[in-house]
Amino acid sequence: MNTRWKPNVTVAAIIERDGRYLLVEEHTPDGLRLNNPAGHLDPGEGLVQGCAREALEETAHHFTPTALVGIYLSASHTRGEDGITYLRFAFCGELGAEVPGQTLDAGIVRTVWLTPDEVRASTDRHRSALVLQCIEDHLAGQRHPLTLLHTQLTAA
Repeated sequence: MNTRWKPNVTVAAIIERDGRYLLVEEHTPDGLRLNNPAGHLDPGEGLVQGCAREALEETAHHFTPTALVGIYLSASHTRGEDGITYLRFAFCGELGAEVPGQTLDAGIVRTVWLTPDEVRASTDRHRSALVLQCIEDHLAGQRHPLTLLHTQLTAA
């Protein structure tokens, strides 16, 4: 049997305001963890639109991506077995208004604003190493224009 390997495509919002980063605290199989507002790209959705949607669902705030911070490949494999691979597109941008009455996505407990040092000090609570890596890249000034990305969606 010949099967094709396919990574899980995710989008993440790297949101900074006044020297603090917006993270979500969420239930995971490993307990409560901190993560950037992030999630899976939906079928028929562009990367920028997916990031804006995920940020709204997880933070109850509008978010407008303005630049790509980075593209990250994260894989968990055990010897002799296929694991899960994530291809993450992380965006920074402008945080908009909170949407009154908007409930947070299932599993999201709350949002928290942390300084970079607080994020670094809490790595044992991160959902993955990408939480800190994306913030460090943002702090280093990594910004790529959205024109780098192209979406072509066609009807089947």
